[in-house]
Amino acid sequence: MADVGSGTGLLAELFLKAGNHVLGIEPNREMREAGEQLLRGYERFSSIDATAEATTLLDHSVDFITAGQAFHWFDRVRVSAEFARILRLQGWIVLIWNERRIDSTPFLRAYEQLLRTYSTDYAEVDHKLIDQDVIRAAFPTLSFQLRTFDNEQRFDLAGVTGRLLSSSYAPEAGHPNHAPMLADLVAIFETYQQNGEIVFEYDTRVNYGQVG
Repeated sequence: MADVGSGTGLLAELFLKAGNHVLGIEPNREMREAGEQLLRGYERFSSIDATAEATTLLDHSVDFITAGQAFHWFDRVRVSAEFARILRLQGWIVLIWNERRIDSTPFLRAYEQLLRTYSTDYAEVDHKLIDQDVIRAAFPTLSFQLRTFDNEQRFDLAGVTGRLLSSSYAPEAGHPNHAPMLADLVAIFETYQQNGEIVFEYDTRVNYGQVG
């Protein structure tokens, strides 16, 4: 199977633990190296420096393609052709997002406002802009189905800070929004933490379709 946009390897590890061979496709060097470090103990993992639109994989060489928190970055026209090239007949495409709830708790409402106040291009890269119609248009010959699951993450202050700074839309050090954003994050954390932690609630959306 190919995990396209494999990033730091979290999704790939789930499949490796189940005994699968996983080809991790990741163009970003820092994220790819983090994934290689996490998955270094798995003999069935191969890390590939390539893009979703040009994976370098052989024609019809995989029977399963996953993309976790990544499809919204892809060129949909080019990736549709590339996935058709590398996928075997009866193969599956699975597109997964953890969709953060933005108003189910006071903390999540405050965090959403933080992003909208300080982030550089949050609205433009928001993966919630990808819906079923967009996926069907990208893969018109596949019949996609959707399953949704409850999910959550718990973070201490260091963890939530790292989560924020790992987001592509977070202003980097030196940007005028960087320091005030972190200061407000600390204030939000201190207001809403319980036992030193805050909770991110998600709807995990799994879109899956099979080649006929």
